[in-house]
Amino acid sequence: MAGVALHGVNLTGWLTLEPWVTPELFADSGALDEEALVEAVGEKRYAAIVEEHRAEFITRDDFMRIAARGFNAVRLSVPWYAFGDDGPEHGPYVGCIEHVDDALGWAEEIGLNVIFSLAINPGAAHDREVMCRDLADMGLSRGTALDVVYCLSKRYAHRTGFYGIEVADNVVVQRRVGFSLTDGVPQHQLRNYYREAYELVRNAAGDEPVVIMPDGGFPAGFTNFMAQRHYRNVWVDTHMDHGFGKHIDVTGPSGVRRLVDAQKKVLRAAAKTGMPVMVGKWSSALPVADAQMTPEGRIALERVYASEQLGAYGGCAAWFFSTWKTSGLLTNWDARVALSSFERGMIV
Repeated sequence: MAGVALHGVNLTGWLTLEPWVTPELFADSGALDEEALVEAVGEKRYAAIVEEHRAEFITRDDFMRIAARGFNAVRLSVPWYAFGDDGPEHGPYVGCIEHVDDALGWAEEIGLNVIFSLAINPGAAHDREVMCRDLADMGLSRGTALDVVYCLSKRYAHRTGFYGIEVADNVVVQRRVGFSLTDGVPQHQLRNYYREAYELVRNAAGDEPVVIMPDGGFPAGFTNFMAQRHYRNVWVDTHMDHGFGKHIDVTGPSGVRRLVDAQKKVLRAAAKTGMPVMVGKWSSALPVADAQMTPEGRIALERVYASEQLGAYGGCAAWFFSTWKTSGLLTNWDARVALSSFERGMIV
């Protein structure tokens, strides 16, 4: 595995529901996330919706098309309740480990690598009273998250398609601004969680699988973290899909290049961690809409943006486009549309 860069797509919205990926699943309920959907339609109806969706939204044919397009990997978000009745208390949510099994089997058959991403968001705002707060609004307890990391690593330890595991998805890191602290998970808690997760993966699956830590948009906070000889095959993930370049004029190609230059600066900061850098999420969506720009002009500019990003991420250990599929064929988030005009050689 070493030395081969991963170029792939996220399978967002498959095992966990995302309204921007499949809005039709939420349309009649008024819900804006999976948790609210359960409350709106009830557990029985929710279970029927999610089971039908998982069976149909991503299939072996999708894996074949991903490989045919030139990608060599997928990043699969796995919910913490994936093991269902055999895992931690999962409440109303429906397990999906059989679909994870299928995904890995298809990947191995077709020749794709799989990175699992535990779909938890340490530090993200959450106002539910049932929240366990030892990872600052993560949505479940630290112990539960670590149990799932261990069980996934143990289950797939000897599978050839299992390239690695990312121990969280989107992270909000607490920072000091003047005399106050922003919302988010305290960095020392996040570091401790990462260290414990690393040791569990190694105990379960040995040294070969890559263990990936999201930097939460704050790579400087992880400089030389886990870069010692004691740690092996550890990557840092920096996301480039949201909230980037809001103050940069991107109404023309020169503006797009300034935006990509800002992203390169972030990549250089991430490289200073001493770990290989992965871009876990990126898209061709420009940060600010320009009312004066025609739809055709915007599409052309987004193609320039995607092309420039492909060049910028060329030195990374891995990159994954925002998602493979959306039901609405979103032009700048759906890889089948956004990257359709690029030659295979630009992706490989």
